[in-house]
Amino acid sequence: MVEPLRPGRSRVGPDVRIIAGAWKGRRLRGPTAPGVRPTSDRLRETLFNIVDVDLPDFRVLDGFAGTGALGLEALSRGASHVTFVERDRRAVDVIAANVRTCGAIDRCIIERGDFIDVARRLAGGPGFDLVLLDPPYDFADPGRLVDAAVDVLRPGGRIVLEHARRRGAPQPARAAIVRELRSGDSQLTFYVPSGPTDDGAH
Repeated sequence: MVEPLRPGRSRVGPDVRIIAGAWKGRRLRGPTAPGVRPTSDRLRETLFNIVDVDLPDFRVLDGFAGTGALGLEALSRGASHVTFVERDRRAVDVIAANVRTCGAIDRCIIERGDFIDVARRLAGGPGFDLVLLDPPYDFADPGRLVDAAVDVLRPGGRIVLEHARRRGAPQPARAAIVRELRSGDSQLTFYVPSGPTDDGAH
């Protein structure tokens, strides 16, 4: 379900800020839905120091988007487009408000629904250069999310999963780990497809 970016009000949580780029320092609405855990400033900074999103037609898929802070950080740093995926209605309202705050309506789509279902629907579309996955740390099988993300990657694309450090990096069937970064209780694990994708990417 594609959510329209319409005006609305929601109870706001602690503010989140954009770290760098065109909207550096911009305050965003914080989480209102239970269990929404924005990626820390330190991890976001680390992620975008590694991944250069300031490239022509660079497309990002922000799964489990929460407040939208990760995707908006990518836009602030030069990404061309972000599709946000979030199933919680309150979180979707927060994302929509934050997109409006940044004046980014024409560069975003919000998809409300389950990530795997949305990924299936988006497969065969224009694809994404970067898929960001930040499920709850107690999510039962995050490797399934990585496998689903493979089908929406462009050639050369990467998947980044944030997860609890204590659980270790998932070993999905269709993607290989290329990098792991740890910060406190959290970890970022970078994946690339381990075999041919539907569009022939390796």
